[in-house]
Amino acid sequence: MAENGLRDKVLNLDSMNPWVKRVEYAVRGPILTRAVELEEELRQVSALCLYPELLSEPLFPDDAKQRARRLLAACGGQSVGAYTASHGIEIIRQDVARYIERRDGGIPANPDNIYLSTGASDAVMTMLKLLVSGEGRSRTGVMIPIPQYPLYSAGIAELNAVQVNYYLDEEHCWALDVGELRRALHQARGHCQPRVLCIINPGNPTGQVQSRKCIEDVIKFAWEEQLFLMADEVYQDNVYAEGSEFHSFKKVLFELGPKYSNVVELVSFHSISKGFMGECGFRGGYMEVVNLDPAVQQQLSKLVSVRLCPPVPGQVLLDVVMNPPKPGEPSYQSFIREKQVVLSNLAQKAQLTQEIFSQVPGIHCNPVQGAMYSYPRIQIPARAVQEAQARGFAPDMFFCLQLLEETGICVVPGSGFGQREGTYHFRMTILPHVEKLQTLLKKLSQFYAKFTREYS
Repeated sequence: MAENGLRDKVLNLDSMNPWVKRVEYAVRGPILTRAVELEEELRQVSALCLYPELLSEPLFPDDAKQRARRLLAACGGQSVGAYTASHGIEIIRQDVARYIERRDGGIPANPDNIYLSTGASDAVMTMLKLLVSGEGRSRTGVMIPIPQYPLYSAGIAELNAVQVNYYLDEEHCWALDVGELRRALHQARGHCQPRVLCIINPGNPTGQVQSRKCIEDVIKFAWEEQLFLMADEVYQDNVYAEGSEFHSFKKVLFELGPKYSNVVELVSFHSISKGFMGECGFRGGYMEVVNLDPAVQQQLSKLVSVRLCPPVPGQVLLDVVMNPPKPGEPSYQSFIREKQVVLSNLAQKAQLTQEIFSQVPGIHCNPVQGAMYSYPRIQIPARAVQEAQARGFAPDMFFCLQLLEETGICVVPGSGFGQREGTYHFRMTILPHVEKLQTLLKKLSQFYAKFTREYS
């Protein structure tokens, strides 16, 4: 009983799950919180109402109406307000399977191995829950790239697994080196049992696109070391650099032949939040499992059933992405035109970002080969490092907060994604319109020059 006569909370900081306190999620941290505070009066609220009565309106093309009727017919009560099967609407999983087959040159995809999800993040966490086990030195080790998307470090912390870092090679455009994988694996075996290897391709936050040779090497490494592969491929449509090409892990796995394709366990993830659609708020995605033990797959089905079903509007939008208009259909020309405009604009902005940053002394920015971000390395003067430490901030967090307060530009510090000790970075999106991005890059470059002068 507390001194004031009131009882202590049952759930408090001392009694709560200690692993949750280890969770950090940089892209939703104090930088974004402060940005929202500064922009609150500018925010707008929008809503989309799924309204079947519009099917009678001549405003919409016939192929769009046909798709809507097909999807509504697959929903309970012909309404997206009804529950669906826990792993998603069957015809949508079939459409996803056909999409994967087209993407991978005809390699078969089984709809029963496809699970629709609340965005890719939910699917990643579901798989980590299945994979994490053990205590002490038998605890599951999960190998993740550094820099990484903080979903992985946060999920590993929440599940009390062991984070095993392998570093991407910044000097070679963030390439993945199998020698570095081997170093990290052997070092980790002294204190945990590495069982999982996570790959993000194209990379977030680094924007690299791994070569086919690299993917082959990774698959052979996973086969050799008996590791479960998790391939985060949500940016597979976002590839810009000349000479870069997306290769799915599944396609490469099967083209390596039965020695690998019959053995290596793989799960790959995709999402409607990225690509050319960017429908983040609808929370739609999928995962495809390959070579999963049938008994474990039953447990996976049980686990996803606990959450009843993924959001149905997200499932519907996923189907639109997976099953786009075909040649000859009324919507095809406008769809292709809009898709090409979006991706070509992103390619232009990726190149612009790298070019402008490369002109600023103290900033090094690799080419943005894919995804939606640049991840420049910045030099931070010693006095600024000392000031940051005195205030309890990581040096790049201090820089990003100063940038936000003085310019209104919101970027995420590299310390939230991981980086080699002694280096500092920030992640910046390339999504703004070209004119706005040019202004933003100019202001950011000017601020950096001012910041370094003040602390030199």
